[in-house]
Parts: sequence; C-alpha cells; structure tokens
Amino acid sequence: MSPFSWGGDRRAPHLERSLPESALRIGAVDFETRAIHAGQEPDPATGAVTVPIYATSTFRQHAVGEHQGYEYSRTGNPTRRALETCLASLEGATSGFAFASGMAAAATVTELLDPGDRVLAVSDVYGGTYRLFTTVLAPKGYRFQTIECDRVESELTDRLDGSTRMLWLESPTNPLLGVVDIARAAEAAHAAGAMVVVDNTFATPYLQRPLELGADLVLHSTTKYLGGHSDVVGGFLATRTPELAERLAFLQNTVGAVAGPFDAWLVLRGLKTLAVRMRQHCANAREVVELLQGHPAVEQVLYPGLADHPGHAIAARQMADFGAMVSFRARSEAAALRIAAQTRVFTLAESLGGVESLIEHPGRMTHASTADSPHPVPGSLVRLSVGLESSRDLVSDLEAALADETR
Repeated sequence: MSPFSWGGDRRAPHLERSLPESALRIGAVDFETRAIHAGQEPDPATGAVTVPIYATSTFRQHAVGEHQGYEYSRTGNPTRRALETCLASLEGATSGFAFASGMAAAATVTELLDPGDRVLAVSDVYGGTYRLFTTVLAPKGYRFQTIECDRVESELTDRLDGSTRMLWLESPTNPLLGVVDIARAAEAAHAAGAMVVVDNTFATPYLQRPLELGADLVLHSTTKYLGGHSDVVGGFLATRTPELAERLAFLQNTVGAVAGPFDAWLVLRGLKTLAVRMRQHCANAREVVELLQGHPAVEQVLYPGLADHPGHAIAARQMADFGAMVSFRARSEAAALRIAAQTRVFTLAESLGGVESLIEHPGRMTHASTADSPHPVPGSLVRLSVGLESSRDLVSDLEAALADETR
C-alpha cells in the first residue's frame, strides 16, 4: 500500500491549501524576499503593507455557499493563510498548515496513523514527542520504536519492516545534535513503503529544507526560531504531496488545533527577519563553541560545525550553516546543574530559538520524560540556545560560569 493511501471512507473532502499562483511565481526570488512578501500582498481594502490581524470567528456570506473565500476561522483565516503561504514557500512546499503549537502539529501528524502501525524514530528526539508516542499513543496500540542516530546509516534498511508506516527524524537532533542523512534515509523509507517526517525546528528552512532532500512532511515548532522572540507558541506542517495535503487540510479543520490570528501574525512578523537572525545566531554560536572547545571544565562539545563531529560532513552537505544550538557535557551532573544556574546573560529557561540566549539542563527540564527510556539524556549535558546578544558578552558569561568548575 502507498504510504499516502487511506482507503475509501477515510478520504478527506477536498479543502484547498495549495499555494496561490502568485506565491509560486515569487519562488523565483530569493529566500529573504519571499520571507517578506510571499502571501503578504498589501491589504486590498486599505493598502496596509502589513497583513492585518483578522480577529473574527466568522465571515459574511452573500448567499448560502457564496462567500469571499472564508466561512469560519477554524477552517480558514486570512492572517493564518498568509503565514501558511509564506512559510510553505520558504520550505519549498506546495501546502502549509499552521497549528496552535508544535505538539498540536505533531499530534495531527499521528492522525495519519492507525493502531498497529509502527513508527520508527531517531532515539534522540524532543521529550514532548517521546512522551506523545509512549504515554498517549502506545497504550492505544500504536507501535513506537527508536534507532540510534549513529546507526541510521548502517541499520536503517534492516529496521524498516512492512508494518513501518512512518520514519520520524530530527536533524540536528534535540538535544545531542546528531545528524541524519535525510536523503538516504528518505530513500530507504520510501522503498519500505513508509512516509518520512522531519522536525526541522533546529535548522529552520533558512539552513535546511528537508522536502528538497526527499522528506514527505516537515514539522516546526514556530515557537522557536520562526517566531524568534519568545512571545508566541505555534506549530506548522508543510508538504509537497497532494494526498498528504488533502488529508492534513481535513485534519486541521476537523481536529481544530489551529493557530489563532494574532499568533499567526507574530510568527509571520518573525519570518521577515529569519535570514538575518539565523546568520547572526550561527556566527555567535561559533564564538561560543570556540570557548567551550578545550575548556578544562568541558568534557565534550556537541556541535555539527566541528570537524570531528560524526555528522559534520553530512551537515555540511545538507545545511547552509550549522545552527545555533550547542550542547556540551560537564564533568558531572552536579557540575552541569551548577553551570546552568550561574550564567547571567544566558537565561535558565526551557525553549530555544529566541533573540535571547538560553541555557538548560535537558535531563531535568525539556527531556525529563525520557529519564526512564532506553535512551535517557546524560545527566552531565547542558544545552545552549545561542541568541543575538554581543558574542563577547556571551563568551564572558560562560567563562565566568565555568570558572568555578576548574578550581
């Protein structure tokens, strides 16, 4: 069976979510231009350059079934539509869907599955994703198994059996910054009849576009780099596959976990500066990594930009730069906890991808749900989201936090 076939009574009524012709034409221009203009034509009623926030639940119909493209804001809203059009364009997709959170988007993806279906995922996934599969879906008969990131290349084909419906990837992974060859993994998954989902939150479409590498679905927590200012929660799915787009449009409307117009507007605003922000994020990360390398209080630095990183060559091939997420191992869990509590410019907090730098202890924070799993996060691990502050201040802050660990 094709991974995109749902059978007669499961087919969705067609709900159009393809990009309009104007957005496809704008694909001829560069990323930065599309981020500012795709789906964001001046308002025809007023000429407003910025997309308005359409804070309305319903829309007037001229007659029964005769309207101006919108009926009810769960089904479609002009502000959300602008975001969906723009971000799909940035991902090289033909269809995009905005959700209330990254986990709402992930949960909607799982609605493509049936009990008994098997999902194979990289073992190093976001803790919320692991929790969704193991505590919500597994008890209902969905099968969730993992494969270590460093074994994907050598073992993936053997691990994909006839019941595997979906391959779930992150690259780079959260929080160990592993790298997966998306193109090779997609080829193997498709040969086994499985669809490929890639969580592209860490990389963003500015650095990596999984659909161009063969993935079927791209997932984002727009809370992170896409929004970019730690002031919104949202999620997104993108695809090039018409059958998947049709089904996702049906699910988005039916399940209803949609992004509200103000949240969609905030993410859309964030996209306008995504390219310039990501360039500076990456530049600052390089400065931070340079400090951490060889520091006596640091046992290991995990960053795909390092030449000795196991996935460096793959990352260099499929990414435009190496991102701004950096993890490192301290000498012990106690040391990691102390370091995370002692920074002043890096804020101790969950989440990532904002303009401000964040530090956290994944084992007790974002990935606490994996503590009893076969692949718990090392207790000595510290994760950094390198922001846009002065790189000199960021380095000085970490130097001060690490100093006590060398005495």
